[in-house]
Order: sequence, then structure tokens, then C-alpha cells
Amino acid sequence: MIPSVLPTYSRAPLTFVKGEGSWLIEADGRRFLDLGAGIAVNALGHAHPKLVEALTTQASALWHVSNLYHIPQQEKLADLLVEHTFADTVFFTNSGTESCELAVKMARKYWFDKGQADRTEIITFEGSFHGRSSAGIAAAGSEKMTKGFGPLLGGFKHLPWNDHDALTVAITDQTAAIMIEPVQGEGGIRPLPDQCLKGLRDLCDAHGILLILDEVQCGVGRTGKLFAHEWAVIEPDIMMVAKGIGGGFPLGAVLSTENAASGMTAGTHGSTYGGNPLGCAVGAVVIQTIADSDFLADVSRRAGALRQSLEGLIAQHPDVFEAVRGTGLMLGLKCKATNIDVVNAGYDNAVITVPAADNVIRLLPALNITEEDIAEATKRLSAAASQVEAAS
Repeated sequence: MIPSVLPTYSRAPLTFVKGEGSWLIEADGRRFLDLGAGIAVNALGHAHPKLVEALTTQASALWHVSNLYHIPQQEKLADLLVEHTFADTVFFTNSGTESCELAVKMARKYWFDKGQADRTEIITFEGSFHGRSSAGIAAAGSEKMTKGFGPLLGGFKHLPWNDHDALTVAITDQTAAIMIEPVQGEGGIRPLPDQCLKGLRDLCDAHGILLILDEVQCGVGRTGKLFAHEWAVIEPDIMMVAKGIGGGFPLGAVLSTENAASGMTAGTHGSTYGGNPLGCAVGAVVIQTIADSDFLADVSRRAGALRQSLEGLIAQHPDVFEAVRGTGLMLGLKCKATNIDVVNAGYDNAVITVPAADNVIRLLPALNITEEDIAEATKRLSAAASQVEAAS
């Protein structure tokens, strides 16, 4: 008999009932050091007092009214994002998947309104992940994502990762946009080098096409800048955001220049829940906290400490780990052992990591993880690695 919860997840045998900073407490009382942060969602850790205050204060006043009316909390968060980013305008969603849907629509509507209705093709890349909607899986294109869900939404051209020649050849008069993650998350923590991101911006400018960045996982302070593309000193035309922006509350956004958003007029898109007072009240505190230059400097400092610890971990367990890669607090350990075995051994040693493609485990801790917790995380990862070694 099918369970009441649709069985689309392979869940670990854990039931967490409380969170405190970088720690999760299991129903049986065990304390787990959380290096996954809900897959890069809990940017300020669990039960951050400022976020709890923002949520409860707003909850006691007003939860939902719909976008038929002005929402002051939404306007405040939009103003903050416009102030701190390239964007001129923002649309709020509930998730990264919804942000992908709008980004695709926005790019295609842009060209339609310019009288180029056949300019619909969006170039994407192997290893990408843009959500699990029809547009998201079509954009990624991998068999794992698309098998059994045809017919797929058309208009996507999939290229190998980091193949400059293939990219140059792929651009035609039908190309509307290039869509890419500055750091692939599900794809195995693969950062796009700054010079390549600069090259993409130049290529888009040369051909007059739009650059869409998916910063759902790598954005909101995760790399030590508010958004990852800032390291390359470029600006996209459209950007997808979610995960960390709500600090644990379901919230996403699409940020855009005025030019790229020019086709999105009244009635062209909408969301019942998107930008509701609860989510935006929390999101405003998240952005105000993380956009602070001192906070971002601390992220980079903590990232350096974690990376140094991981390099030592690799030296101690060369049969389990091969290399560390990534940037900021979006790091991956490339494994020699099977990555799922390492993740499961982590559970046994009360430390949480997240598997990814290319036999990688992801380390996506809260951006305010303490140095003491970093040291404890390394000890627990080492114990997990020893367990994998003993079992081999």
C-alpha cells in the first residue's frame, strides 16, 4: 500500500524535532552537526533569534492577502534587493523552481515583444540543475531528470560543461539567452571560473542575448559575496534566487534589469503566495544581515578555516577523499569511496552532509557557523571516514 506521503524521497532514518544554530536535535535526543543547512537554505542556522522575531511579529499581524493588493513587506524586500544588486525590479516566488519558470518566460517574452517570436532557444549546460518543473527538467536535460516525463518543453540546447568552442558554435539567430549556475550545486560543486563568467557576459553582449544566472544555491552570501557572480565583476540580465533568501521560510525571487523585464506587464505572470507578508518579513531580515560587509568578510574567513580543515582531512584519509573544491561555504569533497557511504557514515557519527553528482559530498553549513563547530565537524567527518575505511 502506498504511504500517505508520496514516496518520491529516499529518506535517511532520522527525525529531527528541533534546531539550534548549526545543530539539529533528533527525536531521541541525539545532537547532529548540520553541514547541509537544509541544502543551503538555513543561511543563518536554525531558529536564528532575529528571524524568529520577524516571523512571529508578522504572524501576529497579517499572514496573507494575495497580490491583488500592495504588500509593504514585499516592497521593502524588493527595495533592499534593488539597492544591493544589479537589479531594477524583483518578482517574488515560493521556490527556485518557480523562479526558473519565470526566468524562462521572461527571456522569451522579451524577444517576442521585440518582434522576434522565433528567438526562443535557451542554452544550458551538462550537470546543471534548475528545479523539477517542466521547464526546469527540460533545461537540465539529463536522463535522470527527464526520463518518463515526456514530451519535454522544447527550446533548450544542452552543451558540455566548460566547452568554449561548443558554446560559440551553438549561438544562432534563435538564441534568446544563456542560463548557467555560477557554481553548480547538484552537479557536484563545480565553480565556473571568473574569466569564463566574464567571457559569457562578453559573448552575450556581442550577440545581443540575455544572460540568466541561477543563484538559487550559490547566492545570498554563500560564496562570501552577496551573490556569486560579483566575484567576476559582471552583472546578469536575469537572476534566479531562492533557498537562503528566506533563511528557512519558503521564498524565492527573480531579479532583473528593467530592459530584460520589459515584456512582463500586468497579467503576464502571477503567484497567489509569492511575496506574502510572512516570507518577505523574514527575507528582509536575512538580506539586511547577510548584505553587511562585515558579515560577508566573516563568511570568507570561516570558509578559509573550513577549507584548511578539509585539506587536512583529505591528507588523513586519502583512500576516502580525493580533493576539496568549491568556493566560500559552498564546498564539495570529491570522494574515492562511494559518496553515499560517506554520507551514511556521517549519520552514524552525527554529522550531516549532502550527496551530489560526480561522487561528491556537499558541505553547505550555516554562514554563521562558529570556529568551534568547524573543528567539531572535522573531527566527526574524520570519524566517518575511518568507519568507511574499516568497512572496505
